[in-house]
Amino acid sequence: MKNYKDYTDEQIVLKIHDDNESEAVDYIMNKYKDLVRKKAGSMYILGADRDDLIQEGMIGLFKAVRDYDIGRDASFMTFADLCISRQMYSAIASSARKKHAPLNSYISIYSSREGEDSSGSAIESILESDSSSIPEEHVIEQENIKDLEDAIDRELSALERQILDLYITGMSVRQISAVLSRDLKSTDNAMQRIRKKLKKYLRK
Repeated sequence: MKNYKDYTDEQIVLKIHDDNESEAVDYIMNKYKDLVRKKAGSMYILGADRDDLIQEGMIGLFKAVRDYDIGRDASFMTFADLCISRQMYSAIASSARKKHAPLNSYISIYSSREGEDSSGSAIESILESDSSSIPEEHVIEQENIKDLEDAIDRELSALERQILDLYITGMSVRQISAVLSRDLKSTDNAMQRIRKKLKKYLRK
């Protein structure tokens, strides 16, 4: 195998497009497999099988290699991240999964995770974006979980439920808007609506 470490990802993908180098494809697929596994781990809480998500993620990565346009798109890493996320989420959305699996599995919606501003915000920041101190461990009492699930089904639109699902996986608003192919402003507005609609249920 050639020493592809001497090339940028963009140069390698260009070689694939121009010369159809199978070794270059193998190199890129191997290089990004850890990213695929990481994303599969975060989206697993939406109720999908992790191995299936990894497979879907590798399909998304292959599509990224195939479709990347060095003159149009951002860096290959950014483009690959988007393609992988889209492929995984499309698989989840099209499957007959159980809604709101993270809540039913008693996964804390207050637990810390890397948020959109990389400050370690939690799902609670949906409601209190200006909060500077959020408990790291706080599991909602069982009797409140049902109320929250009912509120999500009753009060959130289909788009808002999609956005909430993706937010729970750790995606930022900007990443969500890219995965759903929506305008950033409209996605942010939807997040504001989610905050207002669910605030009273999460503060019980």
